[in-house]
Amino acid sequence: MNTLVYPTSSELTAALKRPELNSVNLESLVKEVFEQVKSNGDKAIVDFVKQFDQIELNNLKVSQEEIEEATKGISIELKQAIETAAANIRIFHAAQQEKVQIIETMPGVNCWRKSVGIEKVGLYIPGGTAPLFSTVLMLGIPANIAACKQVVLCTPCGKDEKVHPAILFAAQLTGITEIYKIGGIQAIAAMTLGTETIPKVYKIFGPGNQYVTAAKQYAQKLGMAIDMPAGPSEVMLVADNSAIPQFIAADLLSQAEHGADSQVVLVTTDQELVIKVGEELKMQLEQLPRKELAEKALKNSVALVVQQAEICSIINTYAPEHLILQTLFNDELIDGIINAGSVFIGNYTPESAGDYASGTNHTLPTNGYAKQYSGVSLDSFVKKITFQEITEVGIQNIGSTIELMAEAEGLEAHKNAVTVRLTSLK
Repeated sequence: MNTLVYPTSSELTAALKRPELNSVNLESLVKEVFEQVKSNGDKAIVDFVKQFDQIELNNLKVSQEEIEEATKGISIELKQAIETAAANIRIFHAAQQEKVQIIETMPGVNCWRKSVGIEKVGLYIPGGTAPLFSTVLMLGIPANIAACKQVVLCTPCGKDEKVHPAILFAAQLTGITEIYKIGGIQAIAAMTLGTETIPKVYKIFGPGNQYVTAAKQYAQKLGMAIDMPAGPSEVMLVADNSAIPQFIAADLLSQAEHGADSQVVLVTTDQELVIKVGEELKMQLEQLPRKELAEKALKNSVALVVQQAEICSIINTYAPEHLILQTLFNDELIDGIINAGSVFIGNYTPESAGDYASGTNHTLPTNGYAKQYSGVSLDSFVKKITFQEITEVGIQNIGSTIELMAEAEGLEAHKNAVTVRLTSLK
């Protein structure tokens, strides 16, 4: 990690710049894939899987037999862990359900709002360097609670045409039965446009690499709703001399191992702590199977030694996906935080708890989008429909207000819709 001690404003800006994506002409590639899928459907999907993944697909859809067979191979311990995580996620998201409240805004005028699940949703689950079965829980459970009528899941398979068994177990646990063995741009195109086999959906969820991200953004241009813009994963960890260097290094590496384009930022008031964390990083890095990826990510990362008074401003300017607080002044920071995806408070709250099992959702805004986007929640899977009912008394109470406003806007028919009703009551 690079270290900056009491950086200037311009140095801070440069240090907190996110890693840039590869200079690949993604737009033209994405457009080509979408056009081919639109024209040739399943055949285009199969051809792209062969081209990009070197896999000859015989069946796009995962069969019930495949699901049952795969889940037999998962250890009892892992099944229990997934079930525990699922229970916590369900409790947290179920609590987000809203009861219908009828509000009488004035006598005889009743208004209310009802949450309705989005009818058809698509879930993208990465399955490349890390099969993210945890994301199946994070997306499948709120979709289930929201009562979405159709949930379509796309995830890449291996060379043997099989999907990771833990992904299938998690899907079965959340009630998902429509699972397709495709990933990348072609998966997003299929869910956006629909093919002979894969249904078109109304909203697409899920993280992915730069190709998936570019495909989701292109899908938006075609009218598809998506959960949020997303890029490489990131964490900002704020610590003082009360923090434990071993814990800090572990937290930073847990994010760095996601991929070479991940970014980790340490913000501290204690320069000595940076040295201790650096020593821990070297030791712990040697034990990681994904050491090479983590090392590359650390090259995109920085340690900042700053004054306590600057920290909130740095947090809110960077708007981290994950924010870890390990200081004696956590409460002061919490009051000032307005831009962050998810916050982890105290020495014993690792970011990986939120990634897997504490209950909060790990599908979060990255790349500074926490300034205007929330992470995925139950609300992401529902629409809010408003209703109103006006009685005879109500139209007499509110009628003249509507008439005057409609007339002032020059919309005579709007006014008349009220006037005829008031006249009938005389």
